[in-house]
Amino acid sequence: MQIQDIITTLETVAPPHLQEPYDNAGLIVGDPATQVSGVLFCLDSTEAVVAEAKRKGCNLIVAHHPIVFRGLKRLNGANYVERTVMQAIRDDIALYAIHTNLDNVHRQGVNVKIAEKIGLHDTRILAPKPGLTEIGAGLVGELEAPMPEDDFLRHVKTALRSGCVRHTALRGKPVRRVAVCGGSGSFLLSDALRAGADAFVTADFKYHDFFDAEGRLVIADVGHFESEQFTIELLHDIVRDKFPNFALHLTEVHTNPVFYL
Repeated sequence: MQIQDIITTLETVAPPHLQEPYDNAGLIVGDPATQVSGVLFCLDSTEAVVAEAKRKGCNLIVAHHPIVFRGLKRLNGANYVERTVMQAIRDDIALYAIHTNLDNVHRQGVNVKIAEKIGLHDTRILAPKPGLTEIGAGLVGELEAPMPEDDFLRHVKTALRSGCVRHTALRGKPVRRVAVCGGSGSFLLSDALRAGADAFVTADFKYHDFFDAEGRLVIADVGHFESEQFTIELLHDIVRDKFPNFALHLTEVHTNPVFYL
């Protein structure tokens, strides 16, 4: 089996044309015709993850975040991006990323995993692309039963294994409808409000953006890594369903660069 076979399987779920214009998803390092010895799934490609892939006999790393996001003008090991790419090339390990194209699909996308973890049903795309219902950013769904806001925040913190949940003021109203967006989701706040969400679970809200909720919903910022960490399970399952007997591994490297005291 070749690297291209793994790529084709993933891109059947999340085609490359669905990625945002600023993105750099796809095969970043490697030859698609290379025979695959094993696949390692991660959120972020780092030097430690490349070393782990080598130890486990994997010559393909499938990550959610592209290690090369902005253009590289030189490769001399000056930063972790350059060092990771150089190490992958030295060890003949391919680096592939499936990013906003996976964010933008409904049934097997990033946000489905968040919805599953916090117990949402009847989900739909929060901000669909024009003329489409199954393609777009974020999801909105319903809890099985309404929850008090403080109980909901504790539930989300536990379900998403978050070290900290930053949130807006509680409104004293139950939470039933919930919007979610993996990663940086502040751009979807107006969509969450239009959808009638009682809470919006996402990450990377800036200080002044919290004011924009204006008491109409509760923003729950769980952290970027925390909101997307289960994506590696999703990617693993997509490939396992097609190649059930192949060597597939979830990374054991904790790549979250943010720590909580």
